[in-house]
Amino acid sequence: MYDSGMSVQDIATNISVSLDAAYYFFRKHGIKRRGMVEARHFVYSRKKSSFKIKKRLSHKEKELKTAGVMLYWGEGSKWDGERVVDFANSNSEMIKIFLSFLRIICGIKEDKVRIYLYCYSNQFPDKLIDFWSKEINVPKSQFTKPYIRNDYNKNKTGKMKHGLIHIRYADKKLLNLIREWIKEYVVKFI
Repeated sequence: MYDSGMSVQDIATNISVSLDAAYYFFRKHGIKRRGMVEARHFVYSRKKSSFKIKKRLSHKEKELKTAGVMLYWGEGSKWDGERVVDFANSNSEMIKIFLSFLRIICGIKEDKVRIYLYCYSNQFPDKLIDFWSKEINVPKSQFTKPYIRNDYNKNKTGKMKHGLIHIRYADKKLLNLIREWIKEYVVKFI
């Protein structure tokens, strides 16, 4: 049981003993308790994925996978501590291609997609959310509270006409898989 990743609490419950009895058994037999990092790893590894990667890809789907991975490499979050897939851009074609990658190749659950709008105070967030909702086929209910920036250069025009959006998908396993695919491309071509 311990080797399968069960916690002391899980083991105690499974064999119908108190938690104190389970801890006593561990101490008596010199079984070390897992550290927090190892315990988190077991919990993470047992967590069910919220996506299903498509296995057999057509030629066009292979190209879509490559495009999605490259887009994420260029425009996705680079933060080492990131826990979600977070892709940001203001170009609707790039957004649509990345969403197609998530939907077709990664088999994501549509209801887990969240959209975060970034815009300026001289724009109308409600209208921008309407635009993006129709453009990318994501219900407005999946948009989070927008970030409205007040400190911008008023002389700049034409920049981010429809604001910038973040496509967010909260599954660290998918994030790690996309990062693995990026590394595979690096190894293959460099």
